[in-house]
Amino acid sequence: MSRRIMLVTHPTRPEIPALAAAFTERLAAHGIVVEAVPVGEPTHDVVRADEVVTHKSPLPPHVDASNVELVVVFGGDGTILRGAEIARPAGKPLLGVNVGRVGFLAEAERDDIEAIVDRIAARDYRIEERMTLEVDVIHDGHVVATNWALNEASVEKSARERMLEVAVEVDGRPLSTWGCDGVVISTPTGSTAYAFSGGGPVVWPDVAAILLVPISAHALFARPLVLGPDTHLAVEVVPHSYVDGVLWCDGRRTIELPAGARIEVRRSQLPVLLARLTDDPFTDRLVAKFALPVSGWRGPADAAQATGASA
Repeated sequence: MSRRIMLVTHPTRPEIPALAAAFTERLAAHGIVVEAVPVGEPTHDVVRADEVVTHKSPLPPHVDASNVELVVVFGGDGTILRGAEIARPAGKPLLGVNVGRVGFLAEAERDDIEAIVDRIAARDYRIEERMTLEVDVIHDGHVVATNWALNEASVEKSARERMLEVAVEVDGRPLSTWGCDGVVISTPTGSTAYAFSGGGPVVWPDVAAILLVPISAHALFARPLVLGPDTHLAVEVVPHSYVDGVLWCDGRRTIELPAGARIEVRRSQLPVLLARLTDDPFTDRLVAKFALPVSGWRGPADAAQATGASA
């Protein structure tokens, strides 16, 4: 039986058709079949938290990765997050090839196609688990929606001119009430995404933790928090909040939250599997993606020589 790879591509970038054709042709030479899945323009599933929701999918129901060994994505972080929606339920590893700008979730760049094909053909990659979050929305005592996130779940205000008032709970105990623009609950993977722009810390991927980052909160105690991986968090849109809220999961899937809605977040038992081609440390990725200045670094003699650091 032929080996199969699924290829998920960004819908509009002009260079992708040629890249995808070259990728498919090279893998075919190794006897590997490529199943192409152009994900189409970004779409959002919007449901209200006062309606019972059985299932909402941002992808066509026929997209099933259970019969492939790897899901490869050509695009930026947004497209890679869409690929994660395919790979995660099938338990398949995800390999991101950056054809975007930052590409923090990507493992390789567009110029590496030939090397990527060779590594896939040889099954020369390792698998890294990334924590995900399970998210329940509760209204009037009933779970009305369930979702998940690789990067973050964010509770945000639905109207720009007013503040959202939320109460935050940690492991069944009240922590604080904030008037704010929103609250971001993030994984370590998402610490370089929305949580980072909100002033949260960067957390190395091998650290098991959940981040809580208030956004523009009007309160003395409104600092980002780093919590244990088994923490159960809850955010309630208080009944007298001036505006309704909106829940976003990875900036992709959204649920409207009326006053009184409760959002419960915990670590999911189903991670996202990332295919890794190198053992480069996360520090190097951080420096490269954020273009951090390291020109004055000397370091140990062997490390300095390896990187060509100058005196």
